[in-house]
Amino acid sequence: MALSDADRIHHWHGFTQMSSYESILVDHADGCWLYTTDGRTLLDGVSSLWCNLHGHRHAKIDAAIREQLDRVAHCTNIGMGCTTTATLAARLAKISPGDLNHVFFSSDGASAVEVAIKMALQYWRQSGIAGGENKTRYLALGSAYHGDTVGTVSLGDIPHFHRVFDPLLFDVLRGPCPDTYRLPPHISPAGALDYYAKQFESILNQHAAVLAAIVIEPLIQGAAGLIRHPAGLLQRLRDLCDHYDVLLIADEIATGFGRTGKMFACDHEQVVPDILCLGKGLTGGYLPMAATIARGKVFDAFLGEDNASRQLFHGHTYSGNPLAAAAAIASLDLFTDGKLLAKVNKTAERLMQLIEPLRDHCHVGEIRQLGLMVGIELVKDKQTKEPFESSLQTGRRVCDESTARGVWIRPLGDVVVLMPPLCIASELDMLVSTVADSINHCVSGPRQARLNKSCFADV
Repeated sequence: MALSDADRIHHWHGFTQMSSYESILVDHADGCWLYTTDGRTLLDGVSSLWCNLHGHRHAKIDAAIREQLDRVAHCTNIGMGCTTTATLAARLAKISPGDLNHVFFSSDGASAVEVAIKMALQYWRQSGIAGGENKTRYLALGSAYHGDTVGTVSLGDIPHFHRVFDPLLFDVLRGPCPDTYRLPPHISPAGALDYYAKQFESILNQHAAVLAAIVIEPLIQGAAGLIRHPAGLLQRLRDLCDHYDVLLIADEIATGFGRTGKMFACDHEQVVPDILCLGKGLTGGYLPMAATIARGKVFDAFLGEDNASRQLFHGHTYSGNPLAAAAAIASLDLFTDGKLLAKVNKTAERLMQLIEPLRDHCHVGEIRQLGLMVGIELVKDKQTKEPFESSLQTGRRVCDESTARGVWIRPLGDVVVLMPPLCIASELDMLVSTVADSINHCVSGPRQARLNKSCFADV
C-alpha cells in the first residue's frame, strides 16, 4: 500500500473530512520549510498548528533530546521525579508572572486547562474559606475555545466544533465575546472596555458565590478567529476576580513563549493569574507537553497529612516526560538573553508593514495582529461587515490556493491565520505575498483581480 493511501485510509485526522482529504505527507523539514513526499516545498505559515517556535531541526533542541536519550527517555512522575523535569519546573516558575511557582505537567493544552478547572474546584473545597464548597461553576467567554476534552469543550462556545457533544457537557456561565471588530452600533471603540467590563462585573456580582473561576484566553481568542480584546480588559478582570473572590485562569496555550512579543500575553498588562495554562510552544514544537502553573495560595490548599486525601486527584502516565522536558529547557535557553523577544518584535513590525496594503482589499474586513499572530477576516461586504455564505468556504479556498502556491496555512472559518515560527526572516515576504495573491485569486477571481485595482491596491 502506498503511504499516501495509508495516510488517507488508516490515519484518521483531526478536524478533517476524510472523504475529501487529499494526503500531504511531510518527509522532512528544516527551519521554516516542510518537504513532502511528492517533491513539494512548503513554507510552514502556521508553525505546525501554532507550536513551532524556533524552526524545524533546530540544532540546540535536537542535541538536547539526543543527550537526554542517553540518560532516560521516560519515568513516571507519580511518586517519583526526574532531574530534567525538576529543572524545567524551576525554570518555568522563574519566568512565569508573579508568584506562579507550582508546575503540574500534562501532555497537551486541553489537558492543561482540564487540570486547571479540576484544580480550581478542589481548591475551593479545601480552602477553608466559608462558602468555598459552593464554588462549583465557571465563567467563560463567548466564542471561547480551550480544547477538546469534555471539560474544556464545556467551557467552549464554538457551535461548529461543539454542538454535537452537548449531551456530555456541564453548564457554564457565559460572558460576552469582547470583540473589538463587531461592536454593537451604539458602542464606540473607545467605549468597548467599559462596555464589556460592566457585563463581566454584572455576572460576577450576581454569581460570585458559586463561581470557582473565570477562564480566559488573555488579549486574543485564537480559535474564535484571533479576536482582539479591548486593551485593559485583562487587568479589569483581574481586579474583579480579586474583589469578588474568584480565581482567574489564563489559557496561554497559544499565546505563551514569545508569540505576542512578550514571554506571556499576561505580561502586556502586568497581570498574574491564579492559574496559568501553557502548551504548544512549551517544547519549541518538538514533543507533546503542557503545564498548569498555580500560585502559592492554590498549591497550599492541597497540603496535608498522607491520609487526609487532599492531594490533587489527577495525573497522566507521560506527565513530565524527560525527553519533552529536555526540549523545553533547550527552547527556554534560546530566550534567556532577551535578543529573541527583541527579534520577534522587529519581525512583527515588518509583518505589519508587509500586510498593511491588504487592508484596502474590498473583501478584507479586518486584519488583527498581536506579535506574530495574524488573523485576516474575509467578508462579503466591507462596509456592513456581512460575512460570506458559509457554504462558499471562502477561507478554506484561500488556504488551499496558498498551499498550491507553496505556503501552508489553515483557516478559522473565513479568517485566514498567519502564525509563522518566531525564527522567520526573509521568508516573511513570500508568506505575505503568497497569501495576498491567494486572497485576490479566490475572492475577486483572476480576471477581476487584473481589472479591479481598487479591490486589491498595491499588493
